[in-house]
Amino acid sequence: MKVGIASNDEHTIANHFGRTKGFIIAELVEGEIESKEYRPNNFTHHSQQGNHEHQGGHNHSHASVLSALKDCEVVISRGMGKRIYDDLRDANIEAIITDTAGVDEAITAYLAGTLVDNPEKGCVH
Repeated sequence: MKVGIASNDEHTIANHFGRTKGFIIAELVEGEIESKEYRPNNFTHHSQQGNHEHQGGHNHSHASVLSALKDCEVVISRGMGKRIYDDLRDANIEAIITDTAGVDEAITAYLAGTLVDNPEKGCVH
């Protein structure tokens, strides 16, 4: 299985999914990390726009990021908007908003079934 983790530095989890510099894609096999790759974020709306403002409402599409992460069963971030959280789940990708800061720590907790999802920490913008 693959887990996508929003990260600006490939070691810690980014505070916001849409503004992250990239995603670590960890392939997990039999409870172990088999490999990791880093995908630069050139597909989220906020990353391309360069800021967090929504011009003309909340109608931007999440299709490009959903497509870029479609091979992941789980996506982890320390924050994300409610719409992308719901869109990931609608695409059968488990979305997790965590307080955990370290990438490897989060993967270990996820594998142990102890990584806590905090959907109430999602932002509405």
